[in-house]
Order: sequence, then C-alpha cells, then structure tokens
Amino acid sequence: MVIRMAADNPSWGHRRVQGELVRLGHRIAASTVWQILHDAGIDPAPRRSGPTWREFLTAQAKAVLAVDFLHVDTVFLTRIYALIAVEHGSRRTHLIGISHPSHRGADHSSRSQPDDGPC
Repeated sequence: MVIRMAADNPSWGHRRVQGELVRLGHRIAASTVWQILHDAGIDPAPRRSGPTWREFLTAQAKAVLAVDFLHVDTVFLTRIYALIAVEHGSRRTHLIGISHPSHRGADHSSRSQPDDGPC
C-alpha cells in the first residue's frame, strides 16, 4: 500500500504518505514508510525543482534596498548626518534626507520614517 500511494502521488514525501495511512486507520511510523520506499528504490522525499538561493537573490535584486544612517564631515569641520538608500539591482544611491547636528531631529530622523510596509 505504501509503494502504491507513493507511485500514485509522486509529489508526496514519506511523511505525507504516513499521514494518509494513519488517516485510513493504519498505525505505521514515518521511518517505516521511509524504509519501505528506500528499499523499493523510490525517493522518499520529492526533489524540489525551484531556484537555488543564489538564483533567487539575483532575481530579487531589483526590489532589495539597503538603507543606512551615516555622518559626513565637511571641509569646515562640521558634521552632517545623512540617510541614504542603495538599490541593489542598479547600484544607484538615493539621498533620503540630511540633518545638521543642531537640528533637533538629527538623532531621531532614522527612526521616524513612516512604516508603510516593506521597501
């Protein structure tokens, strides 16, 4: 019965086959189902044909942004704080905001960005 269920449902792994057998009233362990499938030469877990991690990140690079809050020292020895974003897909940088240390919101500007979802 285990081999027939696995053959009729090739996308099922050994745990799914075991779960269906339990639902039918048969007491069998997942390890036993794995062993039966292994002995019969049937792959106990389906192989996923999805992209690799590197392929996934490459495909999503256009939507990924890196944001950093940094400081820049000017030639007049004053410090300016900047919030920048870098697009990973095009490697373009965007200046989101600049603040001078005398500005009351300089230390708070990175935390006060609107939370309207992922970038």
